[in-house]
Amino acid sequence: MSRPRLEPGRTAFLDRDGTINERAREREYVTSPDDLRLLPGAAEAIRLLNEHPAKVVVVTNQRGIALNRMTEADLRAVHERLEAVLARGGARLDGIVHCPHHSDSCQCRKPGTGMFEQAAREIEGVAIEGAAMVGDTDCDIEAGRRLGIATVRIGESDSDETSANREVPDLLAAARWLTGS
Repeated sequence: MSRPRLEPGRTAFLDRDGTINERAREREYVTSPDDLRLLPGAAEAIRLLNEHPAKVVVVTNQRGIALNRMTEADLRAVHERLEAVLARGGARLDGIVHCPHHSDSCQCRKPGTGMFEQAAREIEGVAIEGAAMVGDTDCDIEAGRRLGIATVRIGESDSDETSANREVPDLLAAARWLTGS
């Protein structure tokens, strides 16, 4: 076991689509519980983070709400299914924070830091200091960089400007790197 990059008791912020579950097709959204499909190893990864122990918080841009492709109730139903599927795999989330706004219309949408700040205010034990951000897009990594926290990219970046501290193939590899497992 190597040295953990995420100290026990700290927070692992995770993107949702493309990190925990399959991303919808281009210009589409995960709008119903039936659309949600976990990526291989996602539940095991979150369980590993839970056992570390780390707080695990999903921070997810959900512009489909602003575009009237789904409602807040639809999103709640998707998240309830996500939590149920994770629970069957022995994993749990400490919170989910989402941004329902259009691009460039708020401070919460990643790469903005508002969702992280909201999580730190509203979820017991969640802090930005010493945290890590795991995601699959430039905006995920940029949000983590703006906060000064460790960043882990799922997949490879096309851009040197938003390079992460670590690039890995999937969430399980990210969890292993963060926990030193």
